[in-house]
Amino acid sequence: MQHQENNPEELINIIKTQAKSLKPQLVEMRRHLHMNPELSFHEYNTAAWVESYLHEKLGLKTQRMANTGVVALIEGQKPGNAKTVGLRADMDALPIVEVNDGRPYRSQNEGVMHACGHDVHTTSLLGAATILNSLKEHFSGTVKLVFQPGEEKLPGGASLMIKDGVLDNPKPDVMIGQHVMPQIQSGKTGFRPGLYMASTDEIYMTVSGKGGHGAMPHYNIDPVLIASHIIVALQQVVSRIANPAIPSVLSFGKVVANGATNVIPSEVKLEGTFRTLDEAWRSEAHERISAIANGIANSMGGSVTLEIRRGYPFLKNDISLTERCIHSAEAYLGKSEVTPLDIWMAAEDFAYYSQEVPSCFYRLGVRNEERGIVNSVHHPSFDVDEDSLENGCGLMAWLALTELGI
Repeated sequence: MQHQENNPEELINIIKTQAKSLKPQLVEMRRHLHMNPELSFHEYNTAAWVESYLHEKLGLKTQRMANTGVVALIEGQKPGNAKTVGLRADMDALPIVEVNDGRPYRSQNEGVMHACGHDVHTTSLLGAATILNSLKEHFSGTVKLVFQPGEEKLPGGASLMIKDGVLDNPKPDVMIGQHVMPQIQSGKTGFRPGLYMASTDEIYMTVSGKGGHGAMPHYNIDPVLIASHIIVALQQVVSRIANPAIPSVLSFGKVVANGATNVIPSEVKLEGTFRTLDEAWRSEAHERISAIANGIANSMGGSVTLEIRRGYPFLKNDISLTERCIHSAEAYLGKSEVTPLDIWMAAEDFAYYSQEVPSCFYRLGVRNEERGIVNSVHHPSFDVDEDSLENGCGLMAWLALTELGI
């Protein structure tokens, strides 16, 4: 069979035409997923639904990994290189009660909600797979479709997928991931070469003292006071100990002192998070947090039990790959629709891939103020402009093709 050279402009037009024609189906798929969310590592129905689409609609063989992860390959039919491009989507939802504002696709699983756009990510990758599967004669190499579980919960589905061999047979030369961003207008996309997102560690601390009557503090060792001093003192880890050039965040979001107006409890439980973009400083900060907490508690007659659960590493976008993706996105969307991103101190388990192979994690704009679609991810009223689904699948397909060297 003789293969003609691809014309990039013509190929872009083909992809855009297919994405547009897929729009009603993409909306239907996204709404199905939104109405049937499943929590991290419990995506059994979602995984089966994804497998069914890949089997029945596209004729692809699938493989299960990490229990509820799904992997499939699209083999190019054009002679040439043996490069492999990995495309990733996450499938899990959050334990959030969705606001009942009358939307017809509200979650039917009470207390579980796709409040982070993973329904969009899964839909986009299925759409990209549909387009790429129809264009197999236009590219050589392999596209590896990775639908992973558990992005929202430690240890992160990406880490388990890697342990199960998702980066083997074949090993992706690059990994590309997409995530919605309600701060970016629908129709636009965002990129950042280099360091992008923070590592994340969970802090669990129990401050122990001696409880008793609030009117007789001299008989007690007040863990509420000790915990208060610890919280305030630990802020110097970021403000005075950290190198100001290294972004760092230390926050406590849960404090439980289960006493009463006249009862000093025997213990106080604290939960928080530490995030940064430097691994050496990350380890040092853990030691500083422990030393400060224990030192204050001991000096005030109490004690501390501390557990720091090491979470996702920092996410680094390969500079060369990301600059190529920016160029490709500008060709597909237009330069005015591609925006630079700032460092973001949230965390993402896509970071595990970025530590193993050159990776690019970019943002899909889903904001539409005219339609009232402005809420942040993890908000009980979070929603997306479904017009963004065309770019969600089309751009991902185009990025894969350009990395395969069409």
